[in-house]
Amino acid sequence: MILDILANSTHYQHLHKHFEKAFTYLRTQNFETVEPGKYELEGDELFALVSDANGVAKNEAKLEVHRKYIDIQFIIAGTDHMGWKPLLHCEQVHTPFDTEKDYGLFSDAAESWFDVPAGYFTVFFPSDAHAPMTTLEKVKKVVVKIAV
Repeated sequence: MILDILANSTHYQHLHKHFEKAFTYLRTQNFETVEPGKYELEGDELFALVSDANGVAKNEAKLEVHRKYIDIQFIIAGTDHMGWKPLLHCEQVHTPFDTEKDYGLFSDAAESWFDVPAGYFTVFFPSDAHAPMTTLEKVKKVVVKIAV
């Protein structure tokens, strides 16, 4: 898991062949005018999901996991409160993993909680169980999905 400001994103571009394009997209878009929806950057290999919504209360949060995609979650407006736990430590399956949707949920408690304000991003790898949108505040964000 990575947490940093977008200005430092060039430090991470070497980690994956699509990170440079993903971070360039995040640095060059005017997200104030971008509507919620899906935006393809490289087909199923690299795409962005823009959302503008309220989250859930911390006691309702579930840890999600993905196997096919790395998430880069960039906060446009608001503050996203997120939880994290290593997938290897997760034991309480809430929703069995759906290979087609690349999504599964755990009921385990997060080991760490942190705020991600506007201008910051997180990177969650398949080894990271994460609970984004654990806030009742409205948050506008973009999640860039990068095929492993």
